[in-house]
Amino acid sequence: MNSLAGRVAIVTGAGRGIGRAHALALARRGARVIVNDLGVSRSGAGEDEDTASAVAAEIARQGGEAVADTTDICDLDAVEQMANETLRRWGRIDILVNNAGFLRDRTFSKLSMTDFRAVVEVHLMGTANCCYAVWERMKAQEWGRIVVTTSSSGLYGNFGQSNYGAAKMAVVGLMNTLQLEGERYGIRVNALAPAAATRMTDGLIDPAVSELLAPEHIATAMLALCAEDAPRRAILCCGAGGFALAQMFETQGIRLEAQDQTPEALLARWAELADEAGQVHPDDAAFQTKKFVSGALAGGNKPPAGDER
Repeated sequence: MNSLAGRVAIVTGAGRGIGRAHALALARRGARVIVNDLGVSRSGAGEDEDTASAVAAEIARQGGEAVADTTDICDLDAVEQMANETLRRWGRIDILVNNAGFLRDRTFSKLSMTDFRAVVEVHLMGTANCCYAVWERMKAQEWGRIVVTTSSSGLYGNFGQSNYGAAKMAVVGLMNTLQLEGERYGIRVNALAPAAATRMTDGLIDPAVSELLAPEHIATAMLALCAEDAPRRAILCCGAGGFALAQMFETQGIRLEAQDQTPEALLARWAELADEAGQVHPDDAAFQTKKFVSGALAGGNKPPAGDER
């Protein structure tokens, strides 16, 4: 059993839904938890509900340790103060679960840039702020687990969610780079793509299947990403007891000689370019450049094959 006794976790958006399930699950495994939630509505408007205190009290009733926190994660100074207060209280920060966010759904033609920016601010910049505040602490102790929350809306697109989808794909890019930079310090960074019935999905999911998509089913995946033997750079999809990995691949592609480098020639060979045979899962951004340059140096119509996985 993966015990988290002695570990300290920060969970954002932990006052309801998936975040609440995360906080409770971490506490049951022995972690001390900062329950962060601003207590706002589904669209980010002010409700001023002290949901964080309710969850912290629930953890205490179950014999765990938790502190309620109402820091606005869009405010970097306030987030760093939250991190410093956590260190003062418990001496370390081991786990960060970035879950907070809200929705302002509209088709792109009807969406204001104010609402676009607000959603990107909380999902992307809020996540980045929290990662930034704990990063040096985790490096110093040479151990850390960070979970960012992405979404199928970002990975695959979803009608009416251009702002949310853009932000949720952006946190995958953040995760990829943080894992590369944190590897030597024992920091493992992963992404969670949950499918759950929460306040954010009210009116979008058939009530008949809402019970199957209970937020509590998501906590299992989150705990796996916080374990001692957690994976690295995984995009773990989960919901209703199902688990899968989303992965990015690059096709082997084609190469056009200088005299053939026209859009017409490229489109004419599109099916060949899209052929999935020999596609690879790149380890970092340099892979692509190396592939194209080595192909140009070697000549021929196709770049040399990489390591398939």
